[in-house]
Amino acid sequence: QVQLAESGGGSVQAGGSLRLSCTLSGRPFDRYTMSWVHLAPGRERDLVAAIRWDGEEEYYGDSVKGRFAISRDNAKNTVYLEMNRLKPEDTGVYYCNGGQTWPLVDSLGFWGQGTQVTVSS
Repeated sequence: QVQLAESGGGSVQAGGSLRLSCTLSGRPFDRYTMSWVHLAPGRERDLVAAIRWDGEEEYYGDSVKGRFAISRDNAKNTVYLEMNRLKPEDTGVYYCNGGQTWPLVDSLGFWGQGTQVTVSS
């Protein structure tokens, strides 16, 4: 069964930290660029970070540069997002996704349930 499973969200105060995890099953994880996408209330999904299949290249959106760090463990089929110095505007649902390109221009074609992050001021 092909699926994405995100976890690690929660409620924190501004300036706090969270670590998100996502596991991909049913696909060869080490052949996929993996990404994290942020869906803020009333807005479209926004790509915040991506990491190439070998872990050697990373991408960050301007709003998270210097605060978030993406990493992966191919032995565990898991991608992580370390979120530091969180701001209220980081609030929303975070989904992982990915594709077979670098830079990332495609997608897996399906989504997990996401994980909610709420940052209070």
